[in-house]
Amino acid sequence: MKNLFKITVLFFSLTIVSCGGSNDDTPPPPVVENPTAADLVLPLKNEECNQGNIISETLSRVKFEWNKSENTDKYTLVLKNLSTNETTETNTSSTTISQNIARGTSFSWKIISISNSNSTTATSETWNFFNAGKPVENYIPFPAEVVSPPMGGLTDYVVTLKWNGSDIDNDIDKYEVYLDVNSTPTTLFETTTNTTIQNVSLNTNTVYYWYVKTIDKHGNSSISPTFEFTTK
Repeated sequence: MKNLFKITVLFFSLTIVSCGGSNDDTPPPPVVENPTAADLVLPLKNEECNQGNIISETLSRVKFEWNKSENTDKYTLVLKNLSTNETTETNTSSTTISQNIARGTSFSWKIISISNSNSTTATSETWNFFNAGKPVENYIPFPAEVVSPPMGGLTDYVVTLKWNGSDIDNDIDKYEVYLDVNSTPTTLFETTTNTTIQNVSLNTNTVYYWYVKTIDKHGNSSISPTFEFTTK
């Protein structure tokens, strides 16, 4: 009788172990897709913006618009005053937002797409525009945009410096290119009417900083951000 009891207990224990095994039918966690970059719509790239709703002699209310991006719950409008380099960020769940901004001033803007389910973000292109003010005879050029070497890139010690310049009046006269190893370059490397300087021979294994000052025929000027690259 005792042996029968032991056999029964053993069978019951084996049954519990067998039934308590891992469950291979558990579905995998859902895949969370990263947000995609938004396509900008208004204000237009490198064009004079309409006046929007004029609030005062110095301010107007301008509408920003972009296309909806995938896997996105909200957006951040990053707006930069290119005269003061002051940057503001505004969050919204919509694809349009209006801002009170200075008249007669150049701005850049971009949109960051954000998901509530993912820490990864996506950033749109950056567009420049001029927010119209009182009529003027001439407009300040837009700051130059780097083409090569790419920002933060690694390159040979013989490099080609290339950038894009633009101006509403199309009257850019020249560019002053500053280049040295200081994070705030003070050395005027070359003055040119071109947007490319080829065969620049530099030291190897060195971090270089450079920026471009764009000057129009009326003496108006703008300064680009400081670009950076490293030679091999």
